[in-house]
Amino acid sequence: MHSFRDKVTQKFSHLFPNSSSSQNSPYSQEDKPASSYLSYIIPSISFDSSNTSKYQNESKSPSAGYNYENFDYQDVPSDNYVDCSPMYSNMDSVKDGNDNNTNEDHTSRRSSSSSEVFEEANEMQTPKTSKKSRLNLSDESTFISPELYEFLEICLPNIVKGRQWVLLYSTLKHGVSLRTLIRKSAELSCPGLLIVGDMQGAVFGGLLECPLKPTAKRKYQGTNETFVFTTVYGQPRLFLPTGVNRYYCMCMNDLLALGGGGSYALCLEEDLLSGTSGPSETFGNSCLAHSPEFQLKNVELWGFAHASPFQG
Repeated sequence: MHSFRDKVTQKFSHLFPNSSSSQNSPYSQEDKPASSYLSYIIPSISFDSSNTSKYQNESKSPSAGYNYENFDYQDVPSDNYVDCSPMYSNMDSVKDGNDNNTNEDHTSRRSSSSSEVFEEANEMQTPKTSKKSRLNLSDESTFISPELYEFLEICLPNIVKGRQWVLLYSTLKHGVSLRTLIRKSAELSCPGLLIVGDMQGAVFGGLLECPLKPTAKRKYQGTNETFVFTTVYGQPRLFLPTGVNRYYCMCMNDLLALGGGGSYALCLEEDLLSGTSGPSETFGNSCLAHSPEFQLKNVELWGFAHASPFQG
């Protein structure tokens, strides 16, 4: 059988008589002249696969002056790709596993460093408040803890609630004298909070009307806003007036007492070194101290002010 190439060559040999004689033409053995004509007329027919493929690539070039043979896709390596946006880290990228781990490390370092900067900025902008300013006290107290402060702040009348606590009197600061306490109570015209403690660690006292007005005889005064409290049971405990009587407060030059009817709920002697406590009908309380008779550790009287810290 003759190949397709031979058949076509024989047919075209009639059109080109000079190519039919093998003796007169040096190209008759390989039929190159006929093939050349055919390749020129019909370039899509592959007579020589290597040359024709090259010709086809050149003829199909979208740009006449651009040589695709010199273009190599490896000249732009995919490893140089850098993901600059961490929010797209979950998308498929042209990177190997090592590059992904490196990006994750950079992202985690950037996140941790950002959080550290944020914390440092907060520390610079937020002033460090002391215990004194946090409790809103003008002076340090022997007895007032943050828990007791919050408890008493809730119990205070609305007229003084939220104000700054001002130390009007303290035996450690002003000496041991009931008369001095009475005199210092007149520096602020508002209810006063009496806070005392025994040697066993109990803290107790009560709210009373100020300024204190001593009387020559035993006479009760005050209002139903008066109350007494104690920490002898562990947690602070409040005792409000029961309404049985109006024995709220008694003030004399040698005695200061809260409550009555049966016993004083709290009574301080003139020297402010000792006191007594017992059940009273006024407040329905039990003994506020560890024992009915006790030695005083300290005595404090606190007032309340809107303005800056008051120096007593």
